[in-house]
Amino acid sequence: MALYELMSWMSPAFPVGAFSHSGGLEWVVEAGLVTDRISTEAWLEDSLSIGAAWNDCVAFVYAHRAAIAADFESFLEIADLALASLTSFERRLESTAQGEAFLRIAKVSAACDALEVLKPIRQGELAYPIAVACVAAGHKISLTDALIAYLHGTISNQISAAQRLVPLGQTDAQLAIAALRETVQSTAAEAASLQGDPVNHLRGGAFMADIACMAHETQYTRLFRT
Repeated sequence: MALYELMSWMSPAFPVGAFSHSGGLEWVVEAGLVTDRISTEAWLEDSLSIGAAWNDCVAFVYAHRAAIAADFESFLEIADLALASLTSFERRLESTAQGEAFLRIAKVSAACDALEVLKPIRQGELAYPIAVACVAAGHKISLTDALIAYLHGTISNQISAAQRLVPLGQTDAQLAIAALRETVQSTAAEAASLQGDPVNHLRGGAFMADIACMAHETQYTRLFRT
């Protein structure tokens, strides 16, 4: 049942609007920094290891633990940290728009007691990993399984954007997803083992990704919101 729930929540059919976001990929393609499958994979590996996807993992881990423990204070602290870690207007837009959409649908299709912990968070301030972690915890889904599903959804959405932007063919898209399997698994395992202050685990080495999100705000022609 847990696998079925995860597949449903991370499916492109779950209406969080992920298809309308590229995470800055649209700008780096125009700038000639991502041009094929190999460079797409490298871009995503950096995000998973030292960029936005890693920071989402940190938030996810601590939010999941706090929700399991019904520790409202810690949960709200990590929710604030997740919001603060979004380094640009468009990163915040992307994460909070999907977070709000996920919560709205989850209330109807995946309701659980853990959703109570989200009530103090104001509209427009719920980061996507926080929402998913809360619901996963509420349904007693293990942290590692939930993380892997979340990261698989993240890279799948990015590769879907790359298919339209680079462009990548369907075969290259599947090869890219397969090539990132070990990185996703190792990232999830590392994040799930984190202890101590979550601030100490945040990383900001993917500078070009942050710049790309900022540059996308004024990009002349755009297919994506971010």
